[in-house]
Amino acid sequence: LRTHQWCFILFNILLFHILLFGADLLEEYFLRSLPLSYTDAKILEIREKARKLEVDSLKANLSYIVSSAATCSDQEIFLLILVCSSPENRTRRNMIRQTWGNVTDARGYTVLTLFALGKPASATAQLEISEESQKHRDIIEGSFIDSPQTQTQKMLMSVEWTVTFCPRTRYILKTDEDVFVGIPSLVGYLLGLTQLEDIYLGKVVHQGVPERDPGSPGFVPIHQYSEDFYPDYCDGSAFVMSQDVARKVYVAAKEVPVSVPPEIFVGICANKAGVTPIHSSRFSGEKHISYNRCCYKFIFTSSNMKEDELSEDWKETNDGRDCSL
Repeated sequence: LRTHQWCFILFNILLFHILLFGADLLEEYFLRSLPLSYTDAKILEIREKARKLEVDSLKANLSYIVSSAATCSDQEIFLLILVCSSPENRTRRNMIRQTWGNVTDARGYTVLTLFALGKPASATAQLEISEESQKHRDIIEGSFIDSPQTQTQKMLMSVEWTVTFCPRTRYILKTDEDVFVGIPSLVGYLLGLTQLEDIYLGKVVHQGVPERDPGSPGFVPIHQYSEDFYPDYCDGSAFVMSQDVARKVYVAAKEVPVSVPPEIFVGICANKAGVTPIHSSRFSGEKHISYNRCCYKFIFTSSNMKEDELSEDWKETNDGRDCSL
């Protein structure tokens, strides 16, 4: 090859790495919101109530009856992963338990994966859930029937259970059961954060529009949410909250209608508490990222994973081989 061709190749390699790693650097140091000086009385009230939450009083006043063999055992957990799951998807839960959900330690820090679900419609299915819960001790089950209409209740139950029974958890990752989670890369990122509070991290959605079609599953009546746009929120397939944000969401939730979708519900609660979502392109949102071993060791999540993909991709990304630049 001639000199100018070599220069062209080297330029493209350099550009690729600038785009790959420069985006993260840009998000980390330039796009992150600066700490705010709060003057809004309502924001200050929510943040103060969140700071003073008493765990014992929370246990006595749970909004939902929760059946759970899962426990944090008063241990310090660096990352608690809450997987929103459907009662009938036992095969998917088992696949997660055998792959990324089997990780209990990352860089010397404790990781715990639990499943959040509502009740199944049939008594037979409930018996199977109870047996599964006793066997694995990783299921949090609410008192409501699990359906598309109760997903926000499931989200609220997950937050309430976390602040009540896992108060020593530093970060909470909410994710869906069809998502691949790169725990080592996510934990490494969280360990590098200099901001310790108000962490609400994911793929940020700007100017989401409420669904006003009464025939749509996501219909939100104007009397329940009158604004033209939602506040910025993190896509619901996967996002991270620090413990203090979970407490603020819990306090603010009393004034937010559960008719809005779960990820928007969290976004509205966070907004009421003065918490601004932080964007990271390493969350895929609802997109499925085409598999590449080194890419999957770098990203945090990829959605719409089939069970055979999840198993194979997990094996390959944990085979001990490193990825060079």
